[in-house]
Amino acid sequence: MNIYLKNQYIDPVCRMNVVNYGTAPTFNFDNKLYYFCAEGCRKAFMTDPEKYLKDKAAKKKGLWTRYLDRLNKATGGKPPSCCN
Repeated sequence: MNIYLKNQYIDPVCRMNVVNYGTAPTFNFDNKLYYFCAEGCRKAFMTDPEKYLKDKAAKKKGLWTRYLDRLNKATGGKPPSCCN
């Protein structure tokens, strides 16, 4: 069960949920404040922020998505026909 917390953020390095009660490490980049789970993630972000921001939208495909991609490739995107 996910409960929305007002001070909840996502660490851009490890993608972990961070709840900020004033103690989370932060870094200001391009006039936006980023929150981190630990000092190590903050240091990694500080060395190359673009690396973590450009891959933000890129996610690993899950098992179901990979299956559908292979199915579409095998069938040419056409639904299977069993009554020919």
